Parts: sequence; structure tokens; C-alpha cells
Amino acid sequence: MVQGKKAMVILGSGLYDLYKGEIGGASEIDTQYGAASVYSSRSNSRVYLLLRHGKGHSVPPHMINYRANIMAAKKLGISYIIATSAVGSMNEKIGVGSYVIIDQFLDFTKSRQSTFFSDIGHVQHTDVSYPYSKEVRDALIKALKDTVTEKFAEKGTYVCSEGPRYETAAEIEMFRRVGGDVAGMTGVPEVVLANELSIPYATISYVTNMCAGMQSSLSHDEVVNVGKSMMPQAKRILNEALSTLLK
Repeated sequence: MVQGKKAMVILGSGLYDLYKGEIGGASEIDTQYGAASVYSSRSNSRVYLLLRHGKGHSVPPHMINYRANIMAAKKLGISYIIATSAVGSMNEKIGVGSYVIIDQFLDFTKSRQSTFFSDIGHVQHTDVSYPYSKEVRDALIKALKDTVTEKFAEKGTYVCSEGPRYETAAEIEMFRRVGGDVAGMTGVPEVVLANELSIPYATISYVTNMCAGMQSSLSHDEVVNVGKSMMPQAKRILNEALSTLLK
């Protein structure tokens, strides 16, 4: 066991109660981009938890302080980040209740602070050809194979839109035609910022609905309810992946 390794789990919509009863006290980690609230885990002192939307799902996706969150991980000496995210599927082969280990993204965000390298005179071009860590992805895939007998995809392209509205049916059709598999509102710039700080990062997405034009209507309540129904299994998957990474 390598004592120095630490992991952070970023919890997305519908999974905030995933570690209910195991979340310790919150620490406010001050960064040059603002403060981030990070929770300790009572069951594993080397695991930290971050609620992406804040307590009570109070921060919309386009207002999240992604830079503060990821810089806080750096200041804590985090070795790995596992992000969770609720997504809609535009791929008929990936149905509701499925898990997807994202391997690529398409960025359709508009107004977010998306880099740490925004100062004039400090030009940095980060290679994100393969933005998701193979080591973290492999740990998640192994955990899925050990835990889930069906309903998971080992790769998928995540389309990130600005939010907080859902996409139109026409947008989804465009995204599907250019290679998108699932849609969400929070994956970018989170993954980019982790790459800029060289923190191995991967996302396990859980499909809560089919995208616009593929079902009659969309609602946040549906996202939360499906997420809650998947929590027991999701917790086993995450714990097995963390055990692999931190061994």
C-alpha cells in the first residue's frame, strides 16, 4: 500500500447521498480562484469528496467554479480524480441505467473560465488528445466488469453543452451526427483543468434519460430519481476502483 496516494471523488447530480453517513467535516480550501468545499471520508482517510453543484444542488452548471475545485485537488496532493456525471444518451445502444466510461469529449460550452493559463505572457498549450487517464479508466472498467454484468460501455464521447437548459432535438441530432454518444453540462472544463495540472482524471457517467427528441420530455427530477436508484451499485463500483488505484 502506497500511503502517499490520495483520490478525490467528484459527485454529480443524483449521487450526493452516495456516501451518506460516511462524509466527514468540510474543509474550505482557499485558492487564487476562490474557495472550494472538500469533504473527508470517514471510511477512508485517503479519499476526499467534492459536491460539484454544492450542498442542495445550489450551483448551476455554468456557474460552478471549476478552477477552484481542481486547484483545491492539486493543493491537497490528490493523485487521482474520479468524476461522476449524469448524462442523457443519444446512442440507442446505450440505454437508461447504463454506465459509460468516457474516453473523448466535444466541447460546446460558451462562457466558462476554461483554463489556468489565462495570463498574458504565460502561453501554454496542453495536449488533450486523450484527455481521460488510462489508469483511472482501467480501474473503473475493471470495477464495472466485477460488479455489473450488463449495461455499461467501455468508451463513449461526451458532449458538454453550456446549460442550464437542456438541448434542443436539433442540437442533439447534430451532436449525434458528429460522433457524440452522451450529453451533459459539467464535464468541461473540469477534465481540461485536471489535465493542465497533470492530475489523472476519468469520468464514470450514468445514463438517466434519452436525449431531446428521443423521449417525450426531460426533467431534472427524472435525473435525480434515476441517479438515486443507481446509488447502491454505483457505490460498489467506485469503492472497487478506489481500492485498485490506492492499493
